[in-house]
Amino acid sequence: MERIPENSRISTYTTDAYFADCFACDIDYENQPALDIFLSIARGIPSWVEHLMSIRNNIVSKLGLKNLGALSGIDNDKLVTDYKVGERVGIFILHSHTHNEVILEDRDKHLDVKVSFYVEPNGSKARVYANTVVHVHNMFGKIYMFFVAPVHKLIVPSSLKALPQIERKN
Repeated sequence: MERIPENSRISTYTTDAYFADCFACDIDYENQPALDIFLSIARGIPSWVEHLMSIRNNIVSKLGLKNLGALSGIDNDKLVTDYKVGERVGIFILHSHTHNEVILEDRDKHLDVKVSFYVEPNGSKARVYANTVVHVHNMFGKIYMFFVAPVHKLIVPSSLKALPQIERKN
């Protein structure tokens, strides 16, 4: 695990966060936007992660929370340039995006989750940072995070492996 880069816009959301983490990897880089990198990750989500999401959705829907669907549930026909702030991208809503960073979010009465994919180019390579920041609003949000946080720390590094041509440094 790494520190959330200070140049990442998501770092401004870490104040008073209940949970924050960052994982990173190095990739071959062809100047692709951060949103394209996220979409590559979503398309390559391991099946065991999707299975856990299905279990999560089944359990929380019985407790009155929303079923988020599948992490890989993105529109494969939609171009990166077609996405607009406020639109759904898989299980998240597009909060903001620049060439080097995409911030996605999910909000409900229990917690606010923001995830960021921040890219630091270095010639033909780039460091990709997967950042997560969570603010909880009540005890149910804390209970939810008690169960989700440990699994999250397994899912994110595994999901980064979906990126093509990675030099692993984690």
